[in-house]
Amino acid sequence: MGPRPTGPIGPGELVQMTDTRGVKTTITTQPGAVLHTHRGQIPHDSIIGSSEGSITTSTRGIDYLIQRPQLDDYVLGMPRQAAVIYPKDAARIVALGDIGSGSRVLEAGVGSGALTCYLLKAAGPSGAVTSVERRSDFAEVASENVCRWFGGDPRSWTLIEGDLVDLPEAEVAAETIDALILDMLAPWECLDVADRIVRAGGALVAYVATTTQLSRFVETLRITGRWTEPRSEESILRTWHLDGLAVRPDHRMSGHTGFLVSARHMAAGQHAPARRRRPAPGAYGEDYQGPGAQQVDGGEAG
Repeated sequence: MGPRPTGPIGPGELVQMTDTRGVKTTITTQPGAVLHTHRGQIPHDSIIGSSEGSITTSTRGIDYLIQRPQLDDYVLGMPRQAAVIYPKDAARIVALGDIGSGSRVLEAGVGSGALTCYLLKAAGPSGAVTSVERRSDFAEVASENVCRWFGGDPRSWTLIEGDLVDLPEAEVAAETIDALILDMLAPWECLDVADRIVRAGGALVAYVATTTQLSRFVETLRITGRWTEPRSEESILRTWHLDGLAVRPDHRMSGHTGFLVSARHMAAGQHAPARRRRPAPGAYGEDYQGPGAQQVDGGEAG
């Protein structure tokens, strides 16, 4: 997994073709092959040897912009079995996990491989990303998508078919993971494993779709006492229409896709400080026995 190519486009490369209406088509260049579109045909040989930012013309006289695709474009158009994590969420996951060159990352729930590409790109060749996926069909599609983007199987990537909670201790040594990413229906079931494998100060980031998942995961995190006070957020992205003086928000936007919950791991034998704020009235049921239970019952804050 080396740096992305920057010279003239060669055979076997991913190329993004954008027509005059902004419609994008991604191909893998092959000598002698022809791209067929409803706006004409484009021989691959007219693309090979071109520089990025060049223009080629179809047999119907339509101009196409030639570029290597960016990762954002690739993940939105790649084949998928499961819904992909959108670029706006992937960028926040990388930031919340403090993932950079040399990071050791584990993701549970690989989906179609979109987030995996971002994690591998951020961790770089000196890092290590381990992906755990319980469904073989998801794992197969993810492997194809990741390998297509990187031009082969990244040496810094390990894909394991199975369940994180059943992962043998030999697969991931204790306290070796810098960032653990959970993308699954019940991430609270993985907190015992997370407590074992994430280093002190390491990050835990969960991607959940519903408010009920969000609430249960956060409260379970608090009950363990092994993580700092969790933070939750969502990203809403809105592009703008730009045409002379007609400058306004676009009518369509990328709204809610999921919630991100992040926290950091406490040192061995240490527990997170008790929260010092009184919960909102009615926030917890009468049977609640978690952190702050005395405050819920009307007692003094500790």
